[in-house]
Amino acid sequence: ICIMRRLFPPLSQGDVDPTGKSKVRAKKPSSKYNEEISSDSETERPTAPKKSQSTEQIEYEETPQEKKLRLAKLYLEQLKEEEENKAEEASFETDLIAGRLQEEVLEQKGKLQRLIAKDLIPPDPSEIRMFRGHKLPITCLVISSDDKYIFSAAKDCSIIKWDVKCGKKLHTIPGGRKGTEDRHVGHTAHILCMAISSDGKYLATGDMNNLIMIWEAETCKHLYKFTGHKGPVSGVSFRKGTHDLYSASHDRSIKVWNVDENAYVETLFGHQDSITGLDSLSRERCVTAGGRDGTVRVWKIAEESQLVFHGHDGSIDCIQLINEEHMITGADDGSVCLWSVNKKKPLSTVKQAHGCHGDAGLEQPHWVVSVAALQNSDTVASGSHNSQVTVWKCGQNYRGLEPVFSVPVCGFVNSLKFSSSGQFLVAGVGQEHRLGRWWRLKEAKNGIYVIPLKRKPSNPEEAKVAE
Repeated sequence: ICIMRRLFPPLSQGDVDPTGKSKVRAKKPSSKYNEEISSDSETERPTAPKKSQSTEQIEYEETPQEKKLRLAKLYLEQLKEEEENKAEEASFETDLIAGRLQEEVLEQKGKLQRLIAKDLIPPDPSEIRMFRGHKLPITCLVISSDDKYIFSAAKDCSIIKWDVKCGKKLHTIPGGRKGTEDRHVGHTAHILCMAISSDGKYLATGDMNNLIMIWEAETCKHLYKFTGHKGPVSGVSFRKGTHDLYSASHDRSIKVWNVDENAYVETLFGHQDSITGLDSLSRERCVTAGGRDGTVRVWKIAEESQLVFHGHDGSIDCIQLINEEHMITGADDGSVCLWSVNKKKPLSTVKQAHGCHGDAGLEQPHWVVSVAALQNSDTVASGSHNSQVTVWKCGQNYRGLEPVFSVPVCGFVNSLKFSSSGQFLVAGVGQEHRLGRWWRLKEAKNGIYVIPLKRKPSNPEEAKVAE
């Protein structure tokens, strides 16, 4: 009753309506009660959210059995998804492994031919880089299997290790003067050939003093010196995947060495003139160019036998294996030939591959000084002294040669090498031929040209065609 009186006090006279009816005027509550009422109203105000919260609680309320069933279904779905992903990965890995095994089998049989040449486009001359460091003509070069380094040698008897990416000299092995062989660590005569092992451990170089030197490729530290040849060493090559070294010389012999054991193994004879080039891959065999005896020979090391091939009219000066069954050669009659080890005659011959020079009626073909092949592909290259490096496309089953494009390079292209990835081609250029000084091109510069091999924008995966 006290509370009611405080809330609703009795009406005063001023609160009576003139019409006789009483009119109650609501007295404003005190601020104290106003605050209490407002606070109560605030707590009571969000009625709708409470309803939604209660409905949400109702929606999410589930029995333990329903929760177990829901979690079990979720777990089964996750397992199913994981198994599908594993099955996809396993099938992908199986296909990948099968593809690799098939590729390795084809590579061993010499029947792997990746179709790359059709996608190549000529590089812009501004994109060709030149490394200069040798004082005299470059005679030979090699690229490491990871494509990071180039090793080059020249008639100044020096060896330089280059960084492909930035073009800087990482290490230089200086050449010595004639007569300083006893005290100089390195070559004192023109270096004619070099090779690097497939694992990048050893570098081998051969010179005009009949010597073969073995270096540690990473540090360029001198390791061994092989003596035994009686003429200039014109070709060296490591058997792929091993440290067995094959060497060829102007003394007409082939020698086999074991670099790990610093040991001589055996000597093979057969050529009738100075051997000018040598190459090998993973089989226990090597191929050689016999210069003016006009033959190309395949040497089966284990059987100590040889196969003899005829085709060029002039001195065969360079040779390179494309795969285990096919090779390319160049000669001073201006021709480039494609060979199969199963045929005694060339599969294809391009005469005057680099054109002719001289007065009318006395034209002579430009000598083919070097050849290179992108392994297990249809892409090869040749170099001469007509200021051009030509890239060729081999036909299907290596029958036929078609020019793809030429790159301007001034001088004698004494050495050519494709990178393992096929991303670039390196040319070692000099003012003189690597084997002599028949004439000199004064306008040429002694250096190394790195030629990028650009592909068409819509480049599909490299097709593989087996014979």
